[in-house]
Amino acid sequence: MKDANTVVPFEKLIEQLPEHYTLADKELVQRAYRIAEEAHRGQKRHSGEPYINHCVAVAGILADLRVPPEVVVAGLLHDAVEDTLLTLEDIRRDFGDTVANLVNGVTKLTKLPRVSRGDQHKETGDEGGNGSKPLEEPEHPKSRKQDLKSETLRKTFLAMGEDVRVVLIKLADRLHNMRTLHHAPEEKQRRIAKETLDIFAPLANRLGIWQIKWELEDLAFRYVNPEKYKEIANQLSEKRPDREAQIEVIKDALVKLLARNNIHAEISGRPKHIYSIYKKMMKKGKPFDLVRDVRAVRLIVPDIPSCYAALGVIHTHWRPIPGEFDDYIAAPKDNFYQSLHTAVIYDDKRPLEVQIRTPEMHMNAEYGIASHWRYKEDGRISDKAYEDRINWLRSMMEWRSEVYDAQEFVEGMKTDVFQDRVYVFTPRGDIIDLAAGSTPIDFAYHVHTDIGHRCRGARVNGKLVPLYQELKTGDQVEILTAKRGGPSRDWLNPNLGLVKTQRARSKIKAWFKKQEVEQNLAQGRATIERELQRLGITGMNFDNIARDLGYKTPDELFIALGTGDLSISRVIRRFAETEESTDVLVAGTQAKETVSTDTIEVVGLKGLLSQMAKCCNPMPGDQIVGYITRGRGATIHRQDCPNILRLKDKERLLQVDWGKLERTYPIPIKVKAYDRQGLMGDISTLLDSEGVNIADVSVNFNRTLADLNLIVEVKNLDQLSRILTRIENLPNVLEAHRVRPG
Repeated sequence: MKDANTVVPFEKLIEQLPEHYTLADKELVQRAYRIAEEAHRGQKRHSGEPYINHCVAVAGILADLRVPPEVVVAGLLHDAVEDTLLTLEDIRRDFGDTVANLVNGVTKLTKLPRVSRGDQHKETGDEGGNGSKPLEEPEHPKSRKQDLKSETLRKTFLAMGEDVRVVLIKLADRLHNMRTLHHAPEEKQRRIAKETLDIFAPLANRLGIWQIKWELEDLAFRYVNPEKYKEIANQLSEKRPDREAQIEVIKDALVKLLARNNIHAEISGRPKHIYSIYKKMMKKGKPFDLVRDVRAVRLIVPDIPSCYAALGVIHTHWRPIPGEFDDYIAAPKDNFYQSLHTAVIYDDKRPLEVQIRTPEMHMNAEYGIASHWRYKEDGRISDKAYEDRINWLRSMMEWRSEVYDAQEFVEGMKTDVFQDRVYVFTPRGDIIDLAAGSTPIDFAYHVHTDIGHRCRGARVNGKLVPLYQELKTGDQVEILTAKRGGPSRDWLNPNLGLVKTQRARSKIKAWFKKQEVEQNLAQGRATIERELQRLGITGMNFDNIARDLGYKTPDELFIALGTGDLSISRVIRRFAETEESTDVLVAGTQAKETVSTDTIEVVGLKGLLSQMAKCCNPMPGDQIVGYITRGRGATIHRQDCPNILRLKDKERLLQVDWGKLERTYPIPIKVKAYDRQGLMGDISTLLDSEGVNIADVSVNFNRTLADLNLIVEVKNLDQLSRILTRIENLPNVLEAHRVRPG
């Protein structure tokens, strides 16, 4: 077992370096190792091992991808600017601009750069905050911490647009952090694992690097859903000997079959990954027992004609399963993945999945964009293939220079770059590649900016559909346009789900920016006043909110609302984080705080029956203790309860704590609508989807009009704003607003 204080020797990294590295390349890596080892000397990781071991591990992962030597050097130095006295200029002087730019691209920001609305076109900082002026002490540290993380990710993605090698270093860094995450505190484990599933695994997938993608997914899933992870892992482990024996028999049968037809193939069992099994279970709604029996093999054949020849032989010998054949050679996936996929009924009457590909396709599938350097060693690939990948990646990020808000930028990456794609058709039969979840408005802006501006309706497969309908692969979409006019500001309201892609959002905002400043100022002020009136908020301090959102004056905030740079939901969300918002919710009502045995966590005895003691009536916030009673589980008392203080049998006391409390506020709202059948049912379904309980309801009719008075239990102003917006957009509803007392 390795001593935690042992430094990983440089020789281990040298062994991992690609064979084609020259002596000068290896000396460059060795020099970087010495500088990194000196810079990080004395620093430890959570595990207690020297920090340099992490740097060596990251460089090793990059070496396995066979990247150029300057990328391995940057991997060794990737944390130096952030965590040591080494500066970016030191690295630039010793290793040149390329290494310095790569290190800068992956260096976290330590301070938020001061970006005012007047100098938005400046980049957001240089060396992770070195030289950036800090903002004033934040009023909401949690929000500022999130902003800092988003700003760091934005910085990395912008650098990725210029040099994709930046993100390879970031992925290698995240992969080693995930491999050693068990040393981190539990809360940090869950946060980092969720971020990995949301951002870094999809990013590896988008770059086609399967080797890193699947490992990131499985490692993250282990912390995000540990129970399900252990369940699937245990069931896989139990069946592994049988499954491996079956695969060996299948491989022998395939080798003999293909040899009789003069086809040479390397055959291997395809590894099963826990997260992909879980996703399959969720997608098909089936338990593990019905998913685990799927066997899978992969055939590597010399060339493309051999791929189709092997497919023909397999389909002739075993019956193919309808709907299970995909030809990704003729029609590659959007991340340039190529392979033939099929499934047949094997001799034992059970399914067998088969993938067929060439060695180049296999290398491309495993290493994605990094395969460029592997092929280049053998001179078998042109720079054009690499440039095509880079241009494709940049085309999905064409809006990147127009978005200055870091959180919005990261959300844009999630929708436009990381999500799966759908392929829809224009009326002329042209294929349009869109992010999954895109709507007709997203489609319209993808075809042409002017068509997006003048979009007023859409037909999908010949039928009129609402503009919020999500498009599916194979849909034929026709946009109905007005002769003139522009987009609606409602399109930018995230609560309505009319626009999903950052590309479309950026073009809509650009249209509004062209309007007169006075018009945008008036529009923005009217938007916020209308929303405040609807929520029953009076006396909001616009100076504080503007400053908290990064604007110098309220007028700047109003203009940003008018142009669409800022959404009203973000203003309400930020206000909802203040103490003032709680006062607004409580005004005229009484906060409802649910206290049940579900809100008690009993240390060491999870699931023990518990009840509140009537002698002291403990309330959330009180210091509490549990007392084991005969036949009734545990009774929860205040720690200063007289009955507990004079108790002699202290061994029956339990350490307990309040769990997470769900605090809700009963808010009266009024809905005015033209009466129709199913109206109340639609409102009830909508509120149920938001997890909002209806405490009371009454309806008054006046001819064709209906006044619905409801009391809804909401968690915060953000949720109240969202449900009012969604109710107002139901058919026949005229308005929905909060009823102020008095």
